[in-house]
Amino acid sequence: MKREPAPHTLHEGEAAQAPWVRVTLSRVRGSAPREQGACMLVGATLTRGSIGGGNLEYRAIATARQLRAHWAAGATEPHLESHALGPALGQCCGGHVELRYEMAESGALPVPEPLFHLQLFGAGHVGRALVRALRPLPCTIDWIDERDEIFPPEAFAAAQSDAWPSTLHALAVDAPEAEIASAPPGAFHLVMTHSHDLDFRLGETILRRQDIGWFGLIGSATKRARFVRRWRERGVPDAALQRLVCPVGLPGIPGKAPEVIAASVAAQLLQVASVSRKQAGHAA
Repeated sequence: MKREPAPHTLHEGEAAQAPWVRVTLSRVRGSAPREQGACMLVGATLTRGSIGGGNLEYRAIATARQLRAHWAAGATEPHLESHALGPALGQCCGGHVELRYEMAESGALPVPEPLFHLQLFGAGHVGRALVRALRPLPCTIDWIDERDEIFPPEAFAAAQSDAWPSTLHALAVDAPEAEIASAPPGAFHLVMTHSHDLDFRLGETILRRQDIGWFGLIGSATKRARFVRRWRERGVPDAALQRLVCPVGLPGIPGKAPEVIAASVAAQLLQVASVSRKQAGHAA
């Protein structure tokens, strides 16, 4: 008979990792495997996060554990190191990084700023695959459907979990269109429901907002043409219609399996978010 672990086992394991050492890329020049500010936590036997992998990270873990033993004796001053990412380190990035080692108050990684806020309409096969693809990323997802039973059982429990960088709100509502008004300015909207009529109503409500960041609609070029004609007849301005992205996903990726579509759309969302951040930086 398989024995279930005692309830306190996880906490005991967590306690055994302390004290944790935080290793941060405090400065990056040139090409490097991670951006400035990326960090990892090093415990007695576990690590969390990454500063880019490779020999740099391997050596950083060893250094962190040496410092951990030293700091346990009383000294806790931060330690700084400088590394050229060249042949001497066994890496060929060509850049230069500085690492900062310091004691961490806990084994929790810092919570990054969300890359985007997404209103996702539809909890069908593609919607579920897309949520699985986005959960490891720092983003906020409002996942909305009329049908309570269509959500996977773990969706509502996962919304309360601290195990993912993303924030998930699964919402089963009678009037999905009403949720559009609650999205913050600049939010992304993605419509992929079970009903073309619902897709149409959602799309019109989204397009009548002046402050959306991106609007994607799953479907073919034929669906796009039909919807655009009907929206135009209903008085949706051409300037708003130009914001419609349909079909969705990066071009050139074949396959219609839900996981393939989800991977393509997830990459598209990251691409759009990157462009938006660059434009915001230039505007500032």
